[in-house]
Amino acid sequence: MTSRLSPRRRHFVRHAIPAAIVASAFLVIFLVTVVRENVGRRTPIGWGVTFSTKYARELGIEWREAYLAMLDELGVTRVRIPIHWDEVEREPGSYRFEEIDWMLTEAAKRDVSVLLVVGRRTPRWPECHTPSWAAMLGLERQNERVLELVRREVERFKSAPAVVGWQVENEPLLDVFGVCPPGDVALLGKERRIVKELDPGRPVVITDSGELSLWLPAGLYADVLGISMYRVTWNRWLGYFYYPITPAFYQRRASALFPIIKKVIITELQAEPWPSRNRAIPNVPLGELYETMNIPRLRSNIEFARRVGFSEVYLWGVEWWYWVRAKGDSSFWNEARALFMGGK
Repeated sequence: MTSRLSPRRRHFVRHAIPAAIVASAFLVIFLVTVVRENVGRRTPIGWGVTFSTKYARELGIEWREAYLAMLDELGVTRVRIPIHWDEVEREPGSYRFEEIDWMLTEAAKRDVSVLLVVGRRTPRWPECHTPSWAAMLGLERQNERVLELVRREVERFKSAPAVVGWQVENEPLLDVFGVCPPGDVALLGKERRIVKELDPGRPVVITDSGELSLWLPAGLYADVLGISMYRVTWNRWLGYFYYPITPAFYQRRASALFPIIKKVIITELQAEPWPSRNRAIPNVPLGELYETMNIPRLRSNIEFARRVGFSEVYLWGVEWWYWVRAKGDSSFWNEARALFMGGK
């Protein structure tokens, strides 16, 4: 029957309809889990953080001091480190990897595991950290430079003992957030192939929104799927939005996709504020920041992640905890230390 359809209609049948079926299935799961929670047994969790040199600079903190404090004072043993393109290739063809080298060396001294994030779209706003010179290129030419960037990054760091995996881009197929070109599965596939050719032994992590995406399209390119997990967000249409989701929502989504996606981890657990109107955190009074992130909410988010039961969780906000401590509030820093030291 489909052979009599026009090419456009055949494309719709092959792609749009299956996507609609998957979306409908997830909608059913969502509606069920909103009203019925399946907590399940707790499983051992490896806790980690994401650390961005660029974000630390934006907060006005000395990033090396913050990084070492994170390792030595908090006892962090897992770190996700984004390699921001506009920091390592400020001029075309001239790569500056010394800061990443230093972080990997310090991590190795302490037997800390590092997940490196490569590519154009890496954690922290504006998501795509494109150098000014590359932004002037046409998209096809810019994509060629992205592939070269990924190749250089993997070649440089594949011998680093601290590196345990590669995250290729950050939420690369999520088009509703960030200042980025549209998601490109062909480009993502090329990036993955480069990583696997250069370093076949380490897993490739692909990330997706835990709440706003279907997981499957991104997961098809992943050895490990990483998801973000947010409990409260702000947008210009709804203002603050609190997700009415239970841990079972994430559990059942992961189960529904197994064995296509064999492992799911949380690469971004909300542990810092989300200011209204998406303002930069340094420009917002502390009292207002505490409205969306305070110690009870932090504890609630950590407990929520425990109940989801995935084996790895990377908290989002360690630079902010350090920044707040410099302003006289050590409560977040101390709370995190209790978690990483095994006290909670």
